Amino acid sequence: LYCNQACSHCHVESSPLRKEMMSQEVVEQCLLLLKNSPSVEVLDLTGGAPEMNSGFQRLVLGAAELRDSGLRPKLRIIDRCNLTVLMEPGQEGLADFLAQQKVDIIASLPSYDASQTDRQRGRKVFERSIQGLRILNNVGYGSGDKDGLRLDLVFNPPGPFLPPKQELLEAKYRKELSASHGIKFDHLITIANMPIKRYFDFLRKKGSLEGYMDLLVRNFNPETVPHLMCTNTVSVGWDGKMFDCDFNQQLELSMGLAKLSIFDVQSLDDDRLKKAAIATAAHCFGCTAAQGSG
Repeated sequence: LYCNQACSHCHVESSPLRKEMMSQEVVEQCLLLLKNSPSVEVLDLTGGAPEMNSGFQRLVLGAAELRDSGLRPKLRIIDRCNLTVLMEPGQEGLADFLAQQKVDIIASLPSYDASQTDRQRGRKVFERSIQGLRILNNVGYGSGDKDGLRLDLVFNPPGPFLPPKQELLEAKYRKELSASHGIKFDHLITIANMPIKRYFDFLRKKGSLEGYMDLLVRNFNPETVPHLMCTNTVSVGWDGKMFDCDFNQQLELSMGLAKLSIFDVQSLDDDRLKKAAIATAAHCFGCTAAQGSG
């Protein structure tokens, strides 16, 4: 959960003050489960800033080795990157490492406007994010090539409202980032802010929590449900505990009644995981509102 930033919308309350780190034992068990679970097609690494976890490179290398061995040729590895981590001391070779291991990147950039991004993420974050995007472009990310290094960006609203239509905003991002900064990317993903943890506290202090929850509920879209991450994802915490999604992980809503950890199973195809009921609560409306965010 360590991160070099402390964003106002963060649903995991990451910051430079967080000390939780995935141990080597947990890393190796994750790789074992990945090897033993043929149905798993994606390894999605997130944080905080996952790149600053001591086990990050081992996870990437282990997954890439499995993919390149021919056993799992379609395995996709994703790094959820905040972009500014690329400029952190000791991370000078990070972009080259990710490119060499053919890791797809999903990068946070709340706006193509500097002031809006900095209000959410901190002073000079936009400037450093653009610098990070240039580094990624220079090693081959964002070319638009179907077989190339994929670079997707993520937008989340600056306030308690829903994101605009993804296609229209993507066109605007592409135009502004190209014209003003010479930046290329593949796709834009729009998500709603999740009313938990730091953002929950922000809404409550502003007196906007009830109104935002009402907005999410009124815009519930049943067509989003089959595509939610909780229907096909196992979220593993830094300590090895398993959850239906990242958001449930932060609220400690365990997967199934047994509160299983990765050390309780030998494969993610275990029937106990497949048959476990998905834990739900009010925050789930954040993933099912309008065009969906799950």
